[in-house]
Amino acid sequence: MDRSQSTGNNSVFIISVILTLIFIVWGVFFTDNLAKVTNSIYNGSIDYLGWVYLGATLFFVIFSIYLLFSKYGDIRLGKNTDRPDFNTGSWLAMLFGAGMGIGIVYWSVAEPVTHYTNPPIGEGYTIDAANTAMKYTFFHWGLDPWAIYTVIGLALAFFQYNKKLPAAISSAFYPILGDRIYGPIGKTIDVLSIFATVFGIATSLGLGAMQVNAGMHDLFGVPNALVVQLIIIAVATVLFIISINSGLERGIQFLSNAAMILSFAIMLLIMIVGPTMTIIKVLFNTTGLYISDFIHMSLRLNPFGKGEWIASWTLFYWAWWIAWAPFVGMFIARVSKGRTIKEFVIGVLLVPTLGTCLWMSIFGGTALQIVQNTGNHELATYITENVSLAIFTFFDYLPLSAFLSILGFAVVAIYYITVADTATFVLGMLSEGGTLNPSNKIKMTWGVFQSAVAAVLLLAGGLDVLQTASIAAALPFTIILIVMCYSLLKGLKSEKEAQRSAKRSVRHI
Repeated sequence: MDRSQSTGNNSVFIISVILTLIFIVWGVFFTDNLAKVTNSIYNGSIDYLGWVYLGATLFFVIFSIYLLFSKYGDIRLGKNTDRPDFNTGSWLAMLFGAGMGIGIVYWSVAEPVTHYTNPPIGEGYTIDAANTAMKYTFFHWGLDPWAIYTVIGLALAFFQYNKKLPAAISSAFYPILGDRIYGPIGKTIDVLSIFATVFGIATSLGLGAMQVNAGMHDLFGVPNALVVQLIIIAVATVLFIISINSGLERGIQFLSNAAMILSFAIMLLIMIVGPTMTIIKVLFNTTGLYISDFIHMSLRLNPFGKGEWIASWTLFYWAWWIAWAPFVGMFIARVSKGRTIKEFVIGVLLVPTLGTCLWMSIFGGTALQIVQNTGNHELATYITENVSLAIFTFFDYLPLSAFLSILGFAVVAIYYITVADTATFVLGMLSEGGTLNPSNKIKMTWGVFQSAVAAVLLLAGGLDVLQTASIAAALPFTIILIVMCYSLLKGLKSEKEAQRSAKRSVRHI
């Protein structure tokens, strides 16, 4: 099934670059029009197709859990003799950095406080609002995003290592399309995946630039302004292009491990100097609420009232994770060779979910207690209106605030470079027909382009346009992911049958 992809490589790369360039030109010269069009697509997607995002994402959770306990759990990604290229700690650090990265730092204080002031149900600034705020924060950062990554990462790894197909999104459809994955249909899937990835990454790079700027403002008094954010993107582009040349094993693994060590250090410090018992209680209480209300939250659309809250939060998140899925899935597949499907699902679905819930309990639970103890609604309002500054404002109310701010700034900066670095690596793989080691030239090209898209989206309206663009880009890929699940099941079934045949052959010898 392995074959030359030289012609396909060029066409996928060229078409993707042309589409990205058109978008950049559109954003630079027709900024208002870009904001208007993306907002129209966003409203249409939410009003008429929000149920698609909700239903699909819940399905991915159920499908991932099914795979964990299914008869396919012992299938190894690769040959039976293959073993993982990376130790478990580095593997978890890399997939966590790629899957969440800067987003979890950006929203860990701002989201719980925002839900506390404006909950989806009931009155704000109450004990019930605090519980609801933490419950929905767990929901938005828990099983659902990691299930999306599990589905696509597992499909890509399986067809890449077990069926010897190129590391391309289209390869996951071989049981359905056969050799047509090398033709126009397959190329269309790959182009759509690249386009979704560029927007998903641009959203995170835009958020990252805003938060790096916020950290510089907090630590060094640098103005918190759009011009500074654009300069940050430009400088970061140079830095991660330098990092690209050090390769996957050195550059990305080193950055991911460094970010994870610093993240653990911050969590441990806050556990010690912060309200330790409150954090533990928040973790246990919110886990119970999250589990008991999971199905209701997963399907909640508020058909007889206004759905602005759900659109602004849940649907935005689901679309954002789906837009990220090609990038994160491809990267997770790249670093997961040699693991069994059971190990893969535990490592990609369950362990990161537990880690995320712990992080949110520490940051969100502490932030809510600070807001409640001060009794100052102005503090909560300031956090909700200055999201990029939220985590640094939060540090100001803790002991060792200056040290925590420095550590926080370091984590944000490293995650920022790590996401950009892994994104260029994956975009290179996608646009070079699935090669496991894309050329530096292609990676550098995508590094410049994805930074340009992030800059254009910031120019077009900051966070709001970043959010709407990611939702608009994610819709077609949602359908692709659903079909991918069916294709993966067909592939796993044929693999299991092949294993049984091989065992029977051995017995007859």
